[in-house]
Amino acid sequence: MYFITGKIKKLEIMKKKLAIISAKDQQEPLVLKAKEMGIETHCFAWDKKEEDTYCKDIADYFHPISILDKEKILEKCKELRIDGVTTILNDYAIPTIAYVAQNMGLIGNHYNDMLIALNKYKARQAYQNNRVNSPRFALVKGEQMPDLSGFKYPLIVKPTDRNSSLGVKKIEKKEDLANAIKRAQEISYSNEAIIEEYVSGVEVCVLSISWEGKHYHLEIQDKITTGSPFYVEVGHRHPAELSAEMQQKVKDETSKALTALNFRYGATDNELMITETGEVFIIEVNPRMGGDFTHELVQLSTGYDFLKGTIDVALNQFEEPKFPIRKYAGIYYLSKDTEWVKQVIKNKDSDPDIVATEIIYKEMGDTQSSFDRYGHFIYQSDRNRKWGP
Repeated sequence: MYFITGKIKKLEIMKKKLAIISAKDQQEPLVLKAKEMGIETHCFAWDKKEEDTYCKDIADYFHPISILDKEKILEKCKELRIDGVTTILNDYAIPTIAYVAQNMGLIGNHYNDMLIALNKYKARQAYQNNRVNSPRFALVKGEQMPDLSGFKYPLIVKPTDRNSSLGVKKIEKKEDLANAIKRAQEISYSNEAIIEEYVSGVEVCVLSISWEGKHYHLEIQDKITTGSPFYVEVGHRHPAELSAEMQQKVKDETSKALTALNFRYGATDNELMITETGEVFIIEVNPRMGGDFTHELVQLSTGYDFLKGTIDVALNQFEEPKFPIRKYAGIYYLSKDTEWVKQVIKNKDSDPDIVATEIIYKEMGDTQSSFDRYGHFIYQSDRNRKWGP
């Protein structure tokens, strides 16, 4: 009897092992949450740049392997007998995560499906094939210009394989198209750009988590951007101001898009546009948790622990989300276009709704991507507050 009890105790203290692909500072909340849950953390990242190894001393173990070297990471994960693999915010880790999960029989999406999800052109093709409402589009590969005779201006030009608004530009007339394509292709890793018809309206983001192909939509987020020509996000608010009917329409279109991409497991950040006539268009599906303090805002507005949910998916212990609170929450970024944010940060102590602030003291440049931000404030409130200059 004593021998059996001893074996049970040994099994009870065995920690699950989580592989986290990337060790940038963005991964710190994920690492800390996993450790809080009693999980052994293994970060994988290239160790040639300090910015890539931020979590080296935070995780339980650090493995100096590039996140793009999926074969070596798989080999190490097999050796370690990893129980799950995940990341947050990092697009370039997604194929490696899928590759490792698929080859180890772990919870995850298929490798080839994630390559499609991360390519804006191939994703648009998947939407088209599955009758998902999506803007008209065309691929520009090299110097070969597609037939745009049926397209209506304005147009949006983007790299096919970048995020954070990098290389995105709105074009009002044909004369400006060539320069926008060149700019997008120079930023693209594959030298490819996608041209889309511009859809005007209200932009929202659906923050979701999926399990076995069922999509749970945690929150619909209002997005505030700089507008034309770069559309950089400078604020997010929870929940979006939509009717119950429109909320359901937005969620349904998001589910259709995720299913079209065969996305079955994990967090997603889904961007949509609602036109004046009530049409809903899928603009982009990001097959990972969004940045910009997404998990903090979800928890502030709903009480749901998005980080824990993401970890639970990877470790095959997911439970259906519950939302114990209902509040208003959001974030506003300091930029050259939103200098009023600096005054809110300065007066933070006199406003009980402000829960966090940050300011970076350096000269502000033009706002052309999400990297052109110089601080922020986060709030939580019992009322739907309006912020602005």
